[in-house]
Amino acid sequence: MNKIILVYILCLVALSCTTPTQPIIWKRIEKSLQTQLITAKDGDTIQLDEGHFIFSKSLVMDGKSNMVIRGRGKDKTVLSFKDQEEGAQGLLVTNGKNVTLEDFSIEDAKGDNIKVSDTRNIILRRIRSSWSGEPSNKNGAYALYPVLCKQVLMEECEAIGSSDAGIYVGQSDSVIIRNNKAYWNVAGIESENSRWVEIYGNEAYENTGGLLVFDLPGLTQYGHTTHVYKNNLHDNNHENFATPGNVVASIPPGTGMLILATHDLDMHDNDITDNRSIGTGVISYELVAAINDQEQEKSNAIGGVQTVNNNYKMDTLYNAFPYRINIHDNRYKNSHWFPSLSNDIGKLFLFKSFMSPPDVIYDGIRSKRSNPEICVHDNGDILFFALDAANDFKGFTKDDTAYQCK
Repeated sequence: MNKIILVYILCLVALSCTTPTQPIIWKRIEKSLQTQLITAKDGDTIQLDEGHFIFSKSLVMDGKSNMVIRGRGKDKTVLSFKDQEEGAQGLLVTNGKNVTLEDFSIEDAKGDNIKVSDTRNIILRRIRSSWSGEPSNKNGAYALYPVLCKQVLMEECEAIGSSDAGIYVGQSDSVIIRNNKAYWNVAGIESENSRWVEIYGNEAYENTGGLLVFDLPGLTQYGHTTHVYKNNLHDNNHENFATPGNVVASIPPGTGMLILATHDLDMHDNDITDNRSIGTGVISYELVAAINDQEQEKSNAIGGVQTVNNNYKMDTLYNAFPYRINIHDNRYKNSHWFPSLSNDIGKLFLFKSFMSPPDVIYDGIRSKRSNPEICVHDNGDILFFALDAANDFKGFTKDDTAYQCK
């Protein structure tokens, strides 16, 4: 009898300690906040209150200097665009100088959650940017999207669910991407056609590809000089849900890092773990164009998504081949025996190296005009592939002797 009473008392105590989940109360501040963004004077701080706020139109701030937009914390101030009817972005900042966005969450924009364009000295700090549903090509392209900017800092942010890239910088100069987290995106972190970029201290996992450094044709500038170090790129094995025809649709699921047609890149002291297809890939744009040659579907995404340009040779200033790439002192580990077989690259790796996916691959497609200087050294006991993709893999080799340069 005493045991029954004791169990009964414990059950009552447990029930009394259970706090019921409180329903989210959505508030509308669309008109007042947009008015603040228009009427704010240079040097103002716009303080966002704690709460959940829903919007039907893009928020726009143009031509402001020395501005701060600050929430009460990314778990306390939430801006939702799930009912968006007008505009492509959630928050659009243009033509600014010395702008800081920090300490809030932004969700479910029709296109990009936050886009910053033509701004000098932009800081994105402690922002969570996400799509709340399942990963889908109907999600917006970019979670955090500075483009055509100078002096960019993105730190301590989270990016979730982007159908292109989560933490992204494009056609920008003097960039720091540090101490961020990206997951459930097609590309976790991406630097595209940007110059003087440092990417360090980040964690990317459960994306299709963890970290990308791309140089693409037909844009306003070409990228170079990227320093990638002390990142944790692990378990990036998510299916690729990008719209076919987009450049990132070419990423094989299970890619830790992909280096495409850029130059002067130094990559070291990274942990690259359990990405089932490729630890690090170094490829030319010729391979991307060849993979997508039969793909006719065009992207229907909203925003600045880059589709594969099969006429890239028309851009006579563009170099489609990576060169001066230095991959050294990284730590590779892969507990998977088989690459992803959802694409031809994975099937090729399975055929060429049964039960041992590669740590580092180089497609071997070279410019006839110059030495690529692809250096892979001091990474421990790794499996290296040089594919010779331009010649139907006839010269495929696992011998990295020719790449032990410094």
